[in-house]
Amino acid sequence: MNKVLLDPELQHVLDEFVTRLQPILGDNLLAVYLQGSFALGGGDADSDVDFLVVIEDDLHDTILPELEAMHQSLFEIPSYWSHHLEGSYFPKDILKTEDHNHTPIVYIDNGSRHLERSTHDNELVVRWVTREHGITLYGTDPKTYIDPVSEADLKREVKQTMHTWAQEIINGEYTIANVWAQAFAVIMYCRMLHTITTGAIHSKPSGVEWAQNTLDEQWHNLIRDAWQKRLNQYKRVADASNPEDVAQTIDFIHYALKLA
Repeated sequence: MNKVLLDPELQHVLDEFVTRLQPILGDNLLAVYLQGSFALGGGDADSDVDFLVVIEDDLHDTILPELEAMHQSLFEIPSYWSHHLEGSYFPKDILKTEDHNHTPIVYIDNGSRHLERSTHDNELVVRWVTREHGITLYGTDPKTYIDPVSEADLKREVKQTMHTWAQEIINGEYTIANVWAQAFAVIMYCRMLHTITTGAIHSKPSGVEWAQNTLDEQWHNLIRDAWQKRLNQYKRVADASNPEDVAQTIDFIHYALKLA
């Protein structure tokens, strides 16, 4: 087990999640993994808690109200962690390898009380992190359900994400006009460049450190400020970004795309 799970409050929320999930899904439940920041060793007091549930068959609409009610009951646990669970319910056949159909699967977003169907986690990055570093909360090793992801395929997907997200930001479809989103964009483009260079997914702290040590000095202040803004990050969503920071962030994204 990763040492971050020694945090008793986080461990309690995860234990409650698995315990309450089992009677709802029954034999359809195959495994539960912790992925994301905590799996990569970069989880901290400002992280969300990324999970991945493997199921035998896709969830029928009739079971979704009970599952959603369970998530709402978890949300009532008086803990930061219970408010920041985020993850997906993957049918094993979809999870096994890259899903070129981009099938929407049952998902709950960070800070939400409601389930939806989304392609958010249906990507190679999530498969790679879960397979290579996932922490097993229930069931067998994640390699049981996920095929290896090649370095070439991982880089291809990350490059595609860099370009797609950049276009959304430039077009205003994804706004970085608040402090959280502006800082998040800077940090994530550091991480994605790190992946393009190394062929592996690394934590946010590792990506930021790598960027500070590797990228042109003109971006160091922007990157340092973005990391500092991450403190109490979810309270910064309502804070307007400095227009100069927004403009510099877009310039940084163009720079990252050229490097990629």
